[in-house]
Amino acid sequence: MKTTRTNRFQIRPMAAIAALALTMACGAARAEISDNVVRIGVLTDMSGAYSDLAGPGAVTAAKMAVEDFIAKQKPGFKVELVSADHQNKGDIASNKAREWFDRDQVDVVTELVTSSTALAVMKVAKEKNRIALITGAGSSRITNEDCNDVSVHWAYDTYATGNGTGRAVVKQGGKTWYFLTADYAFGQSLEKDTTAVILANGGKVLGSVRHPFPSTDLSSYLLKAQASGAEVIGLANAGADTINSVKQAAEFGITPKQTLAGLLMFITDINSLGLKATQGMYLTEAFYWDMNPETRAWSKRFYERQKKMPTMVQAGLYSAITHYLEAVKAINSDDTQKVMAQMKKVPVNDFFAKNGKIRNDGLMEHDMFLMQVKKPADSHYPWDYYNVRATIPGAEAFEPLSQSRCPLIKK
Repeated sequence: MKTTRTNRFQIRPMAAIAALALTMACGAARAEISDNVVRIGVLTDMSGAYSDLAGPGAVTAAKMAVEDFIAKQKPGFKVELVSADHQNKGDIASNKAREWFDRDQVDVVTELVTSSTALAVMKVAKEKNRIALITGAGSSRITNEDCNDVSVHWAYDTYATGNGTGRAVVKQGGKTWYFLTADYAFGQSLEKDTTAVILANGGKVLGSVRHPFPSTDLSSYLLKAQASGAEVIGLANAGADTINSVKQAAEFGITPKQTLAGLLMFITDINSLGLKATQGMYLTEAFYWDMNPETRAWSKRFYERQKKMPTMVQAGLYSAITHYLEAVKAINSDDTQKVMAQMKKVPVNDFFAKNGKIRNDGLMEHDMFLMQVKKPADSHYPWDYYNVRATIPGAEAFEPLSQSRCPLIKK
């Protein structure tokens, strides 16, 4: 088995400690924060199907979050960041998280693209009483059947993306659907959540086919979808699988006779496929770099380092780490339960989310956005890819607590 690589670097507060008051503050922090160091582990896909939407860009976003926090907040404690490649495998992810918690005294593990890795690490985090901040995984199981009190689901979930895109496509006339689904927790949740939206809005699902994750050859699965005669082929997959689905559907002449609905697409997917192949497609995002001055300012800083505009996973990771570190500083403690209480107490207000809130099921509820991909002629500069068609308030975008299957929610 390929060994998992871990990268470590340390960022120290830059504030001088000559002043007596600051020295006292540092002493107080040391009394509450174990060994006076807050350690954050970024566990992501560095080279596989999801590396473009998460991966190295997620590590960059995490570094930016730590650097900005230190520069602005001047904490009296050190912050260390480690990163590793989980290879989209739950066993590798859980073993690395356990090693970090036991040997390296990591306080929080974050990112966790791929739902199987997130669900595996959540269990270890609960066992070790550490925090999991999930920005990359999508399965709605994370805050339902598998929820716990030390995990937060930050950027999006399959309910929100299926809800936004599925409803829009049905309203545009796409009444009959067939799903092409990645065969693991994420794809299954995305198909299930989108099916509920389709049926609620008067549509019909003719069937589905599940493909292995990851897949390079999707021809046999796409031909089954074509044979169904469905008006819409719902792509309940992501990353490289979605890119391959769109490319191969065009090669087989499936499009434009049948419409593809990308139920979880990222700006990096659009960039890879090009506007000619994706124009007119609807998708639901939590973040777009070109929405307002705040998103543009942060995203251009990210671009300077990564040479790509950020995805909602990468922007959400910056937001999650910042909120976590601010909570630690506010209470002068890295105690898991105290930090979780502080994070839930304080709203999330940054370039990623306005008036976001962490619910008792662990979901960070915030607005989502229905996007439509621009025609090539309407794109006027690099990465000018979306028209924002609707803002979906958080309370409507995400599954209501009244329908929650999380054991923490008392009915």
